[in-house]
Amino acid sequence: MAMKKRHEQKLILLSVVLLFVLNIPIVLIYNTGESVLGFPKIYFVIFMICLSSVCISYLILSKFYE
Repeated sequence: MAMKKRHEQKLILLSVVLLFVLNIPIVLIYNTGESVLGFPKIYFVIFMICLSSVCISYLILSKFYE
């Protein structure tokens, strides 16, 4: 079963957005002395970006398998 073109496009777009968001100059913006829930802010931001990308990918692929 082949994936529809729009689902492929959404996953490619997500990959490109993650490429720019996880780029070193963007990530270093959050490299401060602050902490969120006891974790350094940079780790928290990277974890939340990865978690949100997994959730978005799941939503896209769950629509594919319907």
